[in-house]
Amino acid sequence: MKRFIQGANRAQLVLMPERLDDFVDEDNPVRVIDVYVESLNLGHLGFEGVTPCATGRPGYHPSALLKLYLYGYFNRIHSSRRLEREAQRNVELMWLLERLTPDFKTIADFRKDNGGAIRGVCRDFVRLCRKLDLFTQTIVAIDGSKLKAVNNRDKNFTPAKLKRRQEQVEASIDRYLAQLDSADRQAPDVAEAKTARLREKILALKAEQAQLKVIEAQVETASDKQISLTDPDARSMKTRGNGIVGYNVQTAVDTTHHLIVSHEVINSGSDRGQLSTMARQARLAMDADELVALADRGYYKSEEILACDNADIVVILPKPKTSNNPAKGFFSREDFRFLPEDDEYVCPARKRLIWRMRTVEKGRKLDAYWSSACPRCAIKRRCTSSTNRRLYRWAHEDVLDAVQDRLDGQPDSMRLRRQTVEHPFGTLKAWMGYTHFLTRTLAHVRTEMSLHVLAYNLKRVIAILGVKPLLAAIEG
Repeated sequence: MKRFIQGANRAQLVLMPERLDDFVDEDNPVRVIDVYVESLNLGHLGFEGVTPCATGRPGYHPSALLKLYLYGYFNRIHSSRRLEREAQRNVELMWLLERLTPDFKTIADFRKDNGGAIRGVCRDFVRLCRKLDLFTQTIVAIDGSKLKAVNNRDKNFTPAKLKRRQEQVEASIDRYLAQLDSADRQAPDVAEAKTARLREKILALKAEQAQLKVIEAQVETASDKQISLTDPDARSMKTRGNGIVGYNVQTAVDTTHHLIVSHEVINSGSDRGQLSTMARQARLAMDADELVALADRGYYKSEEILACDNADIVVILPKPKTSNNPAKGFFSREDFRFLPEDDEYVCPARKRLIWRMRTVEKGRKLDAYWSSACPRCAIKRRCTSSTNRRLYRWAHEDVLDAVQDRLDGQPDSMRLRRQTVEHPFGTLKAWMGYTHFLTRTLAHVRTEMSLHVLAYNLKRVIAILGVKPLLAAIEG
């Protein structure tokens, strides 16, 4: 093979072999992983096995296994079996682990047994980002996304799914019974083979019927009327497509550098009720006295907005349009102007809706307003089909009005939210692959998500600062 670059002879003995350190250049991100893990107080974070036992076979130090997982998630290698193989053939991992080669069971058990400590490392890296002054603005975008669990949709049951499947099984049994009747009128040898096959199918369907009865009893006793057979904590959730069985991952993302400040994994498909929780976690992680939180209309809930206001957290989010009045040709609530000094509303006909009474609905104190001029109003047909058009105002409606005023004054805030928070989700989903999570149950999924977030933040900081400045900051 002339005029080609020639490789080294595999059988050639090397008297002075290269050092492993020669294969890892100074700007390799693996050096950041090594230095960062060595800087951690693993015992304080709660890792098991930091202090070795006096007897028994020696185990691996938690730092080695944590480095292995960080390297794996940094390079989209999530499986414990794949990490076992990489430790035996990957030069970077040989350097990082000093040629240690733990088996896959040891690797998997480390992630399973140290979930809380791993989540603590994720929070610790956010503190490092804070020390590096990467959170120059105390503005975060909050959003949630549904990620798939290790649970097929056919292994998730709700009352509606059970009823539909039971009807399908009954219809299949009736169809096979009709085919049995027709098989008896065919030739004996053909009828015998066909009858045996149909009877096997009917027996299988009847066994499935019995199993569905057992599952139905379990669904009835479940708190949310839903069970999953493979991952008991996974739940069926609506998406823009056909829906998935998985988990709802909540994130609060810094608008400056798109770093994930805080995250949480829940098995509720709704984002409502998560706004104040995520905003408080983000402010705590950023150690900020003030915080501005951007969210979409899926987070709009009066009690959550009030909780943020009481915690001195400024929220900006749009109000969902839930009224059917515009579709009916009626005036919307926005067409009525509130006069706080008079505690009255002005309608489109310039009539006053005065305070009439106070009522309580679902624990919320509401004030009712209406005008006596409604029956004689010239534009009543565009306002209501009832005798009077009634408006109800929450006792803390001024907080919601302030949110709307902020949104009107900053119309680009929703674009900023979308550009900020959807970037990390798109990146993470691409890294995680088609089946997003590999572990089962909520506790283990939270650990797995923390590793993904930690790897994402680490990669972002390296892209922002570079390897050598980050190494100097960690060592300093």
